[in-house]
Amino acid sequence: LCHRHYPTVEVRAKTFNGSTHVPVPEDDAFLKALLFELRLTDQNFVEYRDTCTRLDTSPVYSVRTEAGDLWPVVAFQKGDLIYACLPLVEEALKPRPPILSISGISQGLDLLTGILDYISPSRKNEAELSARVAQLWNLLLQACPLGTPLQTNLRSLNSSFDDIQDFSTHTDPKQPAWRTNTYKGKPHVNVSISEKVKCMQYDQRDVMDVWQVHGTVTCKCDIEGAAPNVTLSLNLPTNGSPLQDFVVHHCVTSLDSAMLMSSSVDTSDDSAFSGPYKFPFIPPSDSFDLCSYTSQVPVPPILGRYQLNEEGSQLKFSINLKLHESIKNAFDYCEARLPFFNRGPITHLEYKVSYGQLDLSREKSLLLWVIGQKFPKSLEISLTGTVTFGPKTEETPNDIICIGNTAYVKLYFRIPDFTLTGCYVDQHSVQLFSPGKPKINSSRELISCDYYIWNSKASAPIMYKTLF
Repeated sequence: LCHRHYPTVEVRAKTFNGSTHVPVPEDDAFLKALLFELRLTDQNFVEYRDTCTRLDTSPVYSVRTEAGDLWPVVAFQKGDLIYACLPLVEEALKPRPPILSISGISQGLDLLTGILDYISPSRKNEAELSARVAQLWNLLLQACPLGTPLQTNLRSLNSSFDDIQDFSTHTDPKQPAWRTNTYKGKPHVNVSISEKVKCMQYDQRDVMDVWQVHGTVTCKCDIEGAAPNVTLSLNLPTNGSPLQDFVVHHCVTSLDSAMLMSSSVDTSDDSAFSGPYKFPFIPPSDSFDLCSYTSQVPVPPILGRYQLNEEGSQLKFSINLKLHESIKNAFDYCEARLPFFNRGPITHLEYKVSYGQLDLSREKSLLLWVIGQKFPKSLEISLTGTVTFGPKTEETPNDIICIGNTAYVKLYFRIPDFTLTGCYVDQHSVQLFSPGKPKINSSRELISCDYYIWNSKASAPIMYKTLF
């Protein structure tokens, strides 16, 4: 829908790489290569793209073109739209530098997120979507005039050229480009830590269970001044899991080198930096993601076993779930979903549940086990039952992976005021170098994300490498 080249940036890229430089192809050729890399045009197995030995670094991709591989291409899909950019790497690309050392990647991702935030409200209205896409040209002139993102909050920019001069002349010379206005009033700082836990459990001796945490720290700083200085520290308890793979907002002015070196990819180094993790920054005017991180926690929050056996026209299933004793037993919600693929609707159901409530979906192809807001004192619950299916219909859910007894239980939960790593922010860890005592609010949450428990009585897709 909308694309833009920056010839000056391409010249700089060629200067850094000389004869090894890979030029950006024509728009149609680039789009075709990107769709192929994202497996949106050819979903058949392709060795170099789909081999399990290739490390998944999404949303950073290497896009194969006729002239060579374009890297790093930052791309992600949201709804029916794809957002992509090719950041400048201010050094030679052979050998490839570590992703965490390339500041252009986080800047490009931040700009794409700003475009997404601008486009999203209009995605369901084609006329409004077309109008917003048409305005992107003018907005990018202000936000990224020569290829360097100066402002990533596109909604705060003016969509016409009329006020561009006023935008620049009325700005304090000390005020960074990402602070589009000056706040007046009592200082407030809101910090939110959101951790998502991703998990694959198999309950098999020869298959290793895998899980990982991905955290995001979001801030909203209402502080007077053109360029206020803020320092925020993330803290861990004594037994907290070290944070790794930091990606920070470009407003951060400095960073401890030990934080950048803490990587989950480098398995040869057992050292881990346990903080404190300090972030000095000049905050944007609106809410922004200060940083993201990953962590390898010692145990998943909920351990599970799923067993499914086919006996004639019936399926017998058994599920056991145990909440780890270190986890806060207070959920906003907690439920387990048992989908049955490639079969007809459920015509008969018999079950015994030790805790919670079991419901059958309207399509009669999914069982919903509503656990609620608390596990019992034993922290263990179970569900057993038998299901019988009718003939297949057009509404029958299909899946090319879940065939026969290959099936899973997927958990959905949210725990407020809790993080799996133990990461937290207190009032003393936020410092403002501005007049007035700030009001500081902080919140935490743990959310499940792709939390699967596979049937231990059948084969299942295996992933041994990191999940993110």
